Amino acid sequence: MGLGGCIILIAVGAILTFATDWDMQGVNLDLVGIIFMIVGLIGVTTFSSIYRRRRVVVPPPTTGVVDDPAAHHHRRDGYSDGYGV
Repeated sequence: MGLGGCIILIAVGAILTFATDWDMQGVNLDLVGIIFMIVGLIGVTTFSSIYRRRRVVVPPPTTGVVDDPAAHHHRRDGYSDGYGV
């Protein structure tokens, strides 16, 4: 659920709680509205915390050294295996 869905839940919950005068058998619309508003607020806080974590700027990785075998000079003096270089 995105930020828009959370705001819609808050608005519908506020309308059910404060702007309606309906009586339904077995359903307390004020309580349903309060539950919608609480779920919407939890969604907004969760969305904003995830969005804040996602926007962390990471510098691009530096390119590593590429080992080009054609650039190596092979010596035949016994030190070509890397020891004593």
